[in-house]
Amino acid sequence: MGFAVMTLTAAAAERVKTVIKASDDATGIRVSIKKGGCAGMEYAIDLAREVNPKDDRIERDDAVVFVAPEAVLYLLGTEMDYEVTKLRSGFVFNNPNQTSACGCGESVELKPADLAKLAEAGNPVVRVD
Repeated sequence: MGFAVMTLTAAAAERVKTVIKASDDATGIRVSIKKGGCAGMEYAIDLAREVNPKDDRIERDDAVVFVAPEAVLYLLGTEMDYEVTKLRSGFVFNNPNQTSACGCGESVELKPADLAKLAEAGNPVVRVD
């Protein structure tokens, strides 16, 4: 048994499917974390053209998102959404491991998830492997 890394909202799943459909060779999108920005870390989203067997695979309504192994501890319990406003549109991460964000919203500070705390809380995102 293990924790599902993250969930997708219906809006995020629809956007992922649109992005994949527009690509000739993508099998999904890959979410990772990279160092950068004023707060120290940034979410990175790329087309996944090859399946990495070490990636976690998240699916909803035929939308496929892969999570890079080095990002798993930072993304546990995260909900990935897609938001459209008057000024911008893009993926939004509702991440319980985020401790702060920079003023412009481009970078975040993340801490690794507390696995013991998740297990104690009876985390509803538990899956059976």
